[in-house]
Amino acid sequence: MRYWLVHAACALLMMTGTGCPSLRSGSEAVHTYQLSLDGSHNEARPAGGNGPVFLVSTPQAEPGFETPRMVYVKRPYELEYFAANQWADTPARMFTPLLVQALNQDDAWRAVLPLPSSLRGDYRLDTHGFLLQQEFLQQPSRMRVMVRAQLVDLKESTILSTRVFEIIENATSENPYGGVQAANRAVAALLDQMASWLRECVRHSPECGR
Repeated sequence: MRYWLVHAACALLMMTGTGCPSLRSGSEAVHTYQLSLDGSHNEARPAGGNGPVFLVSTPQAEPGFETPRMVYVKRPYELEYFAANQWADTPARMFTPLLVQALNQDDAWRAVLPLPSSLRGDYRLDTHGFLLQQEFLQQPSRMRVMVRAQLVDLKESTILSTRVFEIIENATSENPYGGVQAANRAVAALLDQMASWLRECVRHSPECGR
């Protein structure tokens, strides 16, 4: 009788929209993924120390992406989230150390540091609108990563350049893990583009504005 009453209560709760998660059986395990760089971005930094100090602010996520939940799109403008797959942190927060790591491989900088920092910098990189989504609008599905970047000359208190970066990578399989693999390739390509852009900006090259 007690067993019947419990299940009857659950059925009533499900009809009212609250559900009864404590009695769900066979729940799918949650898979957690990281963004990371391959070994080519872990090489020793060339010796040097006369370049400018570069500060990196924390990227601001696009609305709807301020969460570790993995975003996917099946039709334009509608964001959905995988139920049993997630990032280890929000993609924007995971992007910060990768950006610092990638820029630190370049001898154009004396130091590359995340903000806040006690060291006074020469340049600051601000990034906004960071998004990372798997798109099932075609086959194969693809991963899109996008960010708006702004480089500030701190000594002159001027904005040197702004630019939108966007990379799209095809997924190797039509599931979240295929998206994770594509996401890591896309982020690595995005970082390479940003590093080249920043070098041109510091040289005040016309390429900086492109």
